[in-house]
Amino acid sequence: MLEQLNQALDHLETCLDREIDMAEVARFSAMSEYHFRRLFSALAGMPLPVYVRRRRMTLAGAEVLAGELTLLDVAVRYGYGSGEAFARAFRSVHGIGPGEARRTGAVLTAQPRMSFRVVVEGSTTMRYRIVEKEPFRVVGRKARVPLVHEGLNAAAAAHLESLDEQAIVRMKELADGEPEGILSVVVHLTDSREEGAEVDYWIGAVTGPEAAAEELEALDVPAGTWAVFDNHGPYPSALQELWRDVFTQWFPSNPYATRPGPELLRTQPVEIGAETDSQLWIPVERGSSGSAGA
Repeated sequence: MLEQLNQALDHLETCLDREIDMAEVARFSAMSEYHFRRLFSALAGMPLPVYVRRRRMTLAGAEVLAGELTLLDVAVRYGYGSGEAFARAFRSVHGIGPGEARRTGAVLTAQPRMSFRVVVEGSTTMRYRIVEKEPFRVVGRKARVPLVHEGLNAAAAAHLESLDEQAIVRMKELADGEPEGILSVVVHLTDSREEGAEVDYWIGAVTGPEAAAEELEALDVPAGTWAVFDNHGPYPSALQELWRDVFTQWFPSNPYATRPGPELLRTQPVEIGAETDSQLWIPVERGSSGSAGA
């Protein structure tokens, strides 16, 4: 599957100086465009459009400095209908406008071509099971927080600290289903899993689809398939590594794809670095024939 994904990226590279048909690019990966975009974001740590813009501006930067084409010709070559739009995109990547870069011979920022490979380290195994789950409701409190890939997520910790005892007690009373107890629930607002991307972060409990939330907020979740991963290790680094490994190792090696839905985490928060048991639920669906990823 990674070989097909890399073939798609090779084809994408040939399209940078013209309009890109992303559905055609995705066909090289033997995935739908939706799953191709999601898997790329998970593996690369950035949305596909951001990568495309950075690659285009990398190539455009070289041509700007070469001085053989007018700036408008460079803009048109890389898909921009006006010099202003090109200048904005150029500045977003290089931190300087194309005209100034050409005049001063500025140092620019390069986005290297990406390719993906599986790296096997040690003898770590991933314990998982597949669960078919009926519709359910998450009741709790949510906050919008940025993704943090390493270390403590201060915004998420502050949200947890802000909950009053009455809300926690009510969540425990309503809890009725698997995963049990008080959970962390992440709802991705876009396909991006880049550091700093905003998500809706819930502290809540799973209950029946008709349960009255009363003073709590409610998130209705349709029936579907879930991959459930058990984990033990230091908090929170082991969890962050598990999330990474699920998307960079498990999905490329198994016949499942991600699907829209919240990611559920049951854990017992402890002091940073202390060992704890956790359980991560990821919404999945069977991949199409010939595809083993999200």
